[in-house]
Amino acid sequence: MSNTGNGLRTRRGKRLAASAAGIAAVALTLAGCGGGDSGMGGSGGDEPAAAEECPCEIRFAWWGSDTRHESTEQIIEAFEAENPDITVVPDFTDWDGYWDKLATSVAAGDTPDVITQEERYISDYSTKNVLADLSQLDIDTSKVDDSVLAGGQIDGAQYGIPTGINAYAFVADPEIFADAGVELPDDTTWTWEDYVTTANAVSKGAGEGVWGTQDYGFNEAGLNVMARQRGETLFTPEGELGVSEQTVADFFQVSLDLMEGGGQPDAARTVEYQAAGPEGSLLGTNQGAMGVWWTNQLGALTDSSGHELELLRLPGETQGERTGMYYKPAMFYSVSADTEYPESSAKFVDFLLNSQEAADIMLTDRGLPANTEVREGILGDLSPTDQKMADFMADIEDEIVDTPPVPPHGSAELADIMERVNTDVLFERITPEEAATQFMEEVTAAIAG
Repeated sequence: MSNTGNGLRTRRGKRLAASAAGIAAVALTLAGCGGGDSGMGGSGGDEPAAAEECPCEIRFAWWGSDTRHESTEQIIEAFEAENPDITVVPDFTDWDGYWDKLATSVAAGDTPDVITQEERYISDYSTKNVLADLSQLDIDTSKVDDSVLAGGQIDGAQYGIPTGINAYAFVADPEIFADAGVELPDDTTWTWEDYVTTANAVSKGAGEGVWGTQDYGFNEAGLNVMARQRGETLFTPEGELGVSEQTVADFFQVSLDLMEGGGQPDAARTVEYQAAGPEGSLLGTNQGAMGVWWTNQLGALTDSSGHELELLRLPGETQGERTGMYYKPAMFYSVSADTEYPESSAKFVDFLLNSQEAADIMLTDRGLPANTEVREGILGDLSPTDQKMADFMADIEDEIVDTPPVPPHGSAELADIMERVNTDVLFERITPEEAATQFMEEVTAAIAG
């Protein structure tokens, strides 16, 4: 990995952060190369902002693997070839260090010009005025479905443009099912009860050291799907909890039913597998028949397992009041509210979103492209595994009702809450009912803070 401090420059007019959360409150000062007025001048729009000076440098922050870093740098080279007056400075790290690094940069008044965002964090940054309203910049979103764009909208402003879309789905290993003498479930009709029964049967048939499934309770996406199937939602559009305590309890109870029936490993093993990522998961090590993952992780799971894996809908899609699965923005492109180069930054985001050349390099690494036109353009270049993912996403399109609201301010704490509460349930330190009460109290406090 490169040293992301190299080539960075000190920006004019940036203020030190005053937020206790470490996120700077900054003003929009937007104009463009060539002297054009972006329509978002400073001082509340009373005076036009000063023109950008070109050539210029903008900094692009993202997280990911070495493969993503390499492909992103190829995309940057392609953009710079078309825009020789704009230099894009790479600023990347892995997921674990990304958010601490971003918060530190923002607090120091050195916010990257173009920022990769994630749904749990976008509200926190937007409510602190760190992110620009992208609808006021020259970025063409006409080829992105409105329901997908809505994933980055808060109070009518577009703070993030989705890079691509994923779905939370079961990944299954037909080879292990066959070895266990169990048929793959019909994912168009199976229920949550069927899921437990199937996983338990696979464990029994497969023998020692192979389980039916990996625990699903560490990720709130599964809870959101179950809630939506019941006519609820994890968060309401108003930014409040919209899931019932009973649904949360039922969600955690499934894991206990699986452990009791042998369908998933014991608590200690489960925690180890959870920390191992796709490569070290039950599926990735040929020790499990199923697991719930984001669709863009199918490739990593397939490569690790060496098996041909299949994508399945989550259980319960025909069991409740409605379907619960949804398209999730894989991540977002955002622009700093205090960038000196808003139009150059917008031009780069537009390239990332709409350039077929960029899509040909990126393929599905940031999800199936949000731009439906360039998505079609890459289908012939996809690997068999990525083609399988694309086909699955197309197959469920007519069943998806809507997109969940953007998680509210404070929801960045949700991942830690889920991990802690689910671990306590697995080790039977608390009951699912106690877990539900604790979950509701802790999440309510987090989003109210």
